[in-house]
Amino acid sequence: MSNYQAALKAPKKSSMNKPRYKRILLKLSGETLMGKEKFGIQATMLTHYAKMIKEVHDMGVEIAIVIGGGNIFRGLNAVDSGIERVQGDYMGMLATVINGMALSSVLEGVGVDTRLISAIEMRQIAEPYIRRRAIRHLEKGRVVLFVSGTGSPYFTTDSAAALRANEINAEAILKGTRVDGIYSADPEKDPLATRYETISFDEVIERNLGVMDMTAFTLCQENGLPIHVFNINKEDNFRKIILGSKTGTLVM
Repeated sequence: MSNYQAALKAPKKSSMNKPRYKRILLKLSGETLMGKEKFGIQATMLTHYAKMIKEVHDMGVEIAIVIGGGNIFRGLNAVDSGIERVQGDYMGMLATVINGMALSSVLEGVGVDTRLISAIEMRQIAEPYIRRRAIRHLEKGRVVLFVSGTGSPYFTTDSAAALRANEINAEAILKGTRVDGIYSADPEKDPLATRYETISFDEVIERNLGVMDMTAFTLCQENGLPIHVFNINKEDNFRKIILGSKTGTLVM
């Protein structure tokens, strides 16, 4: 065991702050796993996620995760290679399984019990998705990783995150991105772009702000499920949101 893994396994001092949520769904993009690379999985990003998730898990928060596969294969772009759309979408779902397996393995290595649950049956690798079983895993303190998207083509992992979050009665979706919230314009292109601390679902639609694809966003809106958008690359952001900080942007 490395010194880093040993440090992660060490017990944390109890916090005086009470988590604002009991059960959440963390949405991670596959692209963030690339780190500074152009493709694949960077080991430092896996350890970054493991440390971040373990800190929140140690607070007693029940955590489900949906992770994308864009670092390996993006189904929406498959048509450019001559691959039929449905086949491309299934290939993208399989990419999420690889990412889920990697993150699950690293979490287990630092002492966090996990369950990999797939919307496409692959018994040697993951459990099939059964709603009540997934909820029971959460109640037992296991981190649940939902992979293979919704199991159907034409749906993104954002849609999978919204669907699973509602099915397991999560109190919020926390969407990790490369920027620290939702802006009036692209902050990487417009230096005058301003960040919203809170914004309503209707305002996001009215201002055409890209938070999630419309299917996912509408599902959250109709069920009153808040969405936190935050910079996943800053180490303390996940913990800060759980403890009630106004980090990132809250859509509600």
